Amino acid sequence: MAEPIVLVVDDSPTVRKIVQMTLQREHIKVVTVGDGLSALTSVADEMPALILLDIQLPRMDGYQICQIIRKHLQFRQIPIIMLSGKDGLFDKMRGRLAGSTEYLTKPFDSAELVQTVKKHLANWQERAPSQQEGARPRLRYRG
Repeated sequence: MAEPIVLVVDDSPTVRKIVQMTLQREHIKVVTVGDGLSALTSVADEMPALILLDIQLPRMDGYQICQIIRKHLQFRQIPIIMLSGKDGLFDKMRGRLAGSTEYLTKPFDSAELVQTVKKHLANWQERAPSQQEGARPRLRYRG
């Protein structure tokens, strides 16, 4: 069976690189993208086991992306961990209402990131939807 993929969505190349290097040291496969539309394409193409999603992105914020993903049955079980520089109760509640599984505040400790990711990857095979050959799901944004 294929190894789990973590999709990292952040408009900061520095944050993407740090997260990628941190997770790859733990032998976790990582795909990174820098905007919301690329994130939706990658979710459909890669079928990630977990999504690390920045809230502040160009064109479409993380809350919108999370809501779009949650509307599609084949992606509902993917844990989505919101990443944000904001740590207020309102922001965390808004993330939860959008469908996030968890919320990490930047700057986060690399040990905390690894622990959170591993916790959610622990049972990814049980959650992974079976994909029919040739049937590629599409996520659409209507802005």
